Amino acid sequence: MTTKPELKLGSHLLPGLVAAALFGVMTVVFLGTPFPDPQGFGEGANITASIGYAMFNLDLGDVSGESFLVAFLVIAITLDVALDGAVHLAKREEGETILADGGRRMKEKLFDDEDGER
Repeated sequence: MTTKPELKLGSHLLPGLVAAALFGVMTVVFLGTPFPDPQGFGEGANITASIGYAMFNLDLGDVSGESFLVAFLVIAITLDVALDGAVHLAKREEGETILADGGRRMKEKLFDDEDGER
């Protein structure tokens, strides 16, 4: 005979209640915030070139924008460090063998002794 499931109350419910409360607060804030009317760009403005000029802090575009040079450099340096770290972690040390079978030595399984000899 099976029994009904019971609701287990306790402190383990606190993170879920906090998440629900945070969702409620954010919903009230987002729905209650007045946003200004959307504004478009001028007729014939070259938006793509303006974004490129704004990225490098040049005032040559049709649409004025903020400077994104610092953000561009920070992202470039971060990606470079991540790539260098990946290459460093992927390097093999001297004499290290690549095991393509999930880390198990297939030679030892196929052959009789541990040296891989029959």
